[in-house]
Amino acid sequence: MKTIIYTHPYDESFNHAILKTMTDYFDRNNEEYQIIDLYQDSFNPTLSPIELKKFSSGEITDPLVTKYQKMISTSDELVFIFPIWWHNPPAMLKGFLDKTMLAGFAYNEANGWKGLLTYIKKATVITTSTVTKEYLQKESGDPIQGVFINRTLADMGIDPHINNWIHFGKVNITTDEARQKFLKDLPNLYDN
Repeated sequence: MKTIIYTHPYDESFNHAILKTMTDYFDRNNEEYQIIDLYQDSFNPTLSPIELKKFSSGEITDPLVTKYQKMISTSDELVFIFPIWWHNPPAMLKGFLDKTMLAGFAYNEANGWKGLLTYIKKATVITTSTVTKEYLQKESGDPIQGVFINRTLADMGIDPHINNWIHFGKVNITTDEARQKFLKDLPNLYDN
């Protein structure tokens, strides 16, 4: 089972077209998937004082977090779709990680740090931005490959060598033809 973690507030966005392309591809190939749509769910990404107090014990107070953990625990693959704003993933996605990837679920630190999501066999990160992938890697501190994949996902137990980062840059100034070509090529980029 694949879990798509989709983070964009506007259903007319290019990110939404990416989501539709991926779900259409999975449907054509009879691949099971489920979607966590953080904005559609009106997920609250901020930690309340009570949540922060219970954070290190892994206790949950938000019913959406319980739902998301159940969805992820039935998955062997994660697909993240999100824009890059100010050189980083959206705050909504960061809040999702903060509130959902809790001790006892995503990691254990009792005898040194140990990621617990080792059952995830593939993770794909699909991003859009006003800058190129090369710019993000060389000028922006490599926020996706270096931080999100090689550190954050790896700390959850997801092997960084099984991850794939697909990026569409200059989304604000490109042509409709370039967007359509990317969408057409996306299933092949995903499979590689």
